[in-house]
Amino acid sequence: MKKSNNTDLWVHSLLQKANVKLEPQGSTILEIDKALKTASKNGSGKVGFPEFVGIVKDFILVIEDKADVAKHIKHNTKNVICTSTKHIKDYAVNGALFYAQHLIKNTSYKKVIAFGISGDEKKHNISPIYVDTTEYYRELPEVESFISFNEDNIDEYYTREILKEKTNKEKELSEILKDAAELHEDLRNYGNLKDIDKPLIVSGILLALREEEFKNFSIDDLTSDEVNTDGEKIYKAIELNLKRAKVAPEVKRDKILSQFSIIKDTQVLNETNETLKKTPLKHFAEFLYSRIYQSIKWTNSSEDYLGRFYGEFMSYSGGDGQTLGIVLTPKHITDLFCDLVDIKPNDTVLDPCAGTAGFLIASMHHMLAQTDDKKKRKHIKQKQLHGLELQPYMFTVATTNMILRGDGKSNLINENFLKQDVGKLQLKGATIGMMNPPYSQGSKKNPDLYEIAFTEHLLNSISADGKVIVIIPQSAVTGKTKEEKAIKSNILKHHTLEGVITLNKDTFYGVGTMPCIAIFTTGEAHPKNKKCKFIDFRKDGFKVAPHIGLIETQQAKDKKQHLLDVWFNRIKSENKFCVETTVEAEDEWLHSFYYFNDEIPTEAEFEKTISDYLTFEFSMIMQGREYLFDDEVSDETE
Repeated sequence: MKKSNNTDLWVHSLLQKANVKLEPQGSTILEIDKALKTASKNGSGKVGFPEFVGIVKDFILVIEDKADVAKHIKHNTKNVICTSTKHIKDYAVNGALFYAQHLIKNTSYKKVIAFGISGDEKKHNISPIYVDTTEYYRELPEVESFISFNEDNIDEYYTREILKEKTNKEKELSEILKDAAELHEDLRNYGNLKDIDKPLIVSGILLALREEEFKNFSIDDLTSDEVNTDGEKIYKAIELNLKRAKVAPEVKRDKILSQFSIIKDTQVLNETNETLKKTPLKHFAEFLYSRIYQSIKWTNSSEDYLGRFYGEFMSYSGGDGQTLGIVLTPKHITDLFCDLVDIKPNDTVLDPCAGTAGFLIASMHHMLAQTDDKKKRKHIKQKQLHGLELQPYMFTVATTNMILRGDGKSNLINENFLKQDVGKLQLKGATIGMMNPPYSQGSKKNPDLYEIAFTEHLLNSISADGKVIVIIPQSAVTGKTKEEKAIKSNILKHHTLEGVITLNKDTFYGVGTMPCIAIFTTGEAHPKNKKCKFIDFRKDGFKVAPHIGLIETQQAKDKKQHLLDVWFNRIKSENKFCVETTVEAEDEWLHSFYYFNDEIPTEAEFEKTISDYLTFEFSMIMQGREYLFDDEVSDETE
């Protein structure tokens, strides 16, 4: 079958989107061009032309593609890629491997990543293979884009997928989690602290440490003095730093300070501990300075360090956070929110359930990254980030977190979002609303506490033609109760649903919530003929690691890029990933509700299904369980 040029064009567009510069049908790099002159797939020793070839850092990337997905790869009976001339010519992966091994032999490059690609924009397979100077090859997990293979990401891909080693980023995360666990133990052992108080101790000391550079605080000054206690010294430094950060009005500053009074008022924290030979407060300050403070102070990441610490504390106790319906949002989700709404430097963001301020921190970093104008950057920090948080201690942690990220005048207030007048909230001029509301608080007696009710209140609080994006349980968009159905109906009367993305069940690891992301445009009734996107993003490239929790695999970047390309209509997708359809209020707004598998299975898929069934049946019979296949039900089981 002759390959369609459409396949080449589609592959070329994928390369462009990922900023990977390869050349079609040859190379201007002399060494590669010379090698290709003897790379004929016929074995004739004449010139051979892969579809694309080029250099990224010290890797050769080579691509062979076919229009027909049935011509993707051919293995022999030993599950080895066939290297006969016929299969090299007919199959994408086999041809790509041939070119990779030829280039390794005939150039000075030591690493080649070959790609066999088949199909088109909607239905396709992209299979990378790694080849080194031993001509050893490794088949790697399929990808959806080339985002992992540009100059910014290819070294990380090589470290993770080929060397199977931890990247610096993963090592850093591992250390953070290890430190969090150790600090948790110390807070418990030396401070006898309740779960609710632990993040306050951490965040208070971090604020006090900021006064070191102004000579108003020093860890060396913590001397276990019984009159001017270590807690009094830390508390005074916190007060100074809140003033320096220009936290206003005064009532807000006083409210935050009152939460930190635990530091000076808790006797056990201010007494010399016999094991430590110092006060627990000094021990915590030394730990936070050496292990945490410097990382937070200099980081440019949207990583919510305090949120991670709080999450670690909750994972040990297993009680307080879940009882209050608090589910802290992972970093990769806060960043994904910013990408899905295409946040810009002129946007104003409102998070009415701010938690530890993860969404506001992510928004701030994404907006700051898009402008170098000093006045604009200052305006973003001081005027374009708004948050509400009901829990006083969480409000204090959120404010501290924002101060530590260089935003001392963030517009955070300690109020109940549901009691706020939406007309007054609209005066903030927010163009984007982001929210992770309290979970599992609503009931027929308290319908205002349903997650979908929080969503409606946020929609009504944002400027017309703004965007609202929320992460809520899947049950919230199915509308099981009469009250939830009524809220969904009312939402569509005043706002437009853009789509819903079903997430990995482990997104909130350890909580047991099946989440989804819902995205809306505000202030315009949902058009009857509008097609919404319903996406199955359960396979997001994140997995659960023992003793750590949810971690990012190398596939995560690729999966996210594919999601964004589909969301912004840059590429088409199969229905099994994204269904585009009109909606009704009574529908379950989830991919699983609208998806119908209308693909005819291939002969190979049919044969595999039959083979799997026969293997299963044989296994059961060998285990004496042939009764599973009896046509008649015995009297005992009737």
